Amino acid sequence: MSQSFETDLIWIDGELVPWKDAKVHVMTKALHYGTGAFEGIRAYWNEPQLYIFRLTKHIQRLINSEKIYGFNSPLSLEELRSAVIETVKANSIRSDVYIRPLVITGYGPVGLDIRNLKASTIIIIVRMGRYFEKAGISVVVSSWRRLSIQSNPITAKVTGHYTNSVIAKNEALKDGYDDAILLNDRGEVCEGSGENIFMVRDGELATPPISSGTLDGITRSSIIKVARDMGFNVSERSIERSELYSAEELFFVGTAAEVTPIFEVDRRKVGGGTVGPITERMKSKFGLIVRGMDNKYIDWLEPVY
Repeated sequence: MSQSFETDLIWIDGELVPWKDAKVHVMTKALHYGTGAFEGIRAYWNEPQLYIFRLTKHIQRLINSEKIYGFNSPLSLEELRSAVIETVKANSIRSDVYIRPLVITGYGPVGLDIRNLKASTIIIIVRMGRYFEKAGISVVVSSWRRLSIQSNPITAKVTGHYTNSVIAKNEALKDGYDDAILLNDRGEVCEGSGENIFMVRDGELATPPISSGTLDGITRSSIIKVARDMGFNVSERSIERSELYSAEELFFVGTAAEVTPIFEVDRRKVGGGTVGPITERMKSKFGLIVRGMDNKYIDWLEPVY
């Protein structure tokens, strides 16, 4: 595996540590029980500035995830924001990067009680280009269902939840697809393995509601806002699996995926099997916004330098 994603320094509990020395003990609870909260944040280089996309929104969701699960992290929103910016600057970033703030329950004995454990906060910067290299992807409806909102607080972005995504993604890859779409426990369309999904029918956009069990994605909410500003009708509603097959356009959105067209579902072409006009407009608009080239949304960006 290429190591080109590596940067120089990782922030751990207030200290900048060389990449190779960033380690945790094997008795860290998060390794055993999936008790870590995290975010994925993109930063985009547009010389001479690096822009972090919706930093405050991401950090607030991280704090909310900690609260939901009861992780004992002492850092405030502003302290976390400052730590992210410090870490980016310390790595002298002059390119697009992915930022991974991670809060993990720390060292302790075997057992599920995390109430009195101090949480560690880690900020990792990795180099990342496009998540999907293709112009459009092929997906399959997974045989695995999304975690139920009756069993897990899905609004929290927690490491343990992503075993569900891993098994669906790897099943799809082994079967020759690029990714998976998961249904919820009611059989409704929920989301991709790590992305929210949008459908275009009759020139209108639809996306599953948060009540379906989909993550309250920050790129998702941004695309809803932008699409409505562009004059499109956007509904947050239940979507049946069969609707995917007659959709005019489908696309994934997410921090890593950005806006990714879907060309096929279950070996059925979506529309003409190419990038649809609405998807193309959303993709192009989003690309301008994240690089500071649309003043209407400039307050979504955190300039680093």
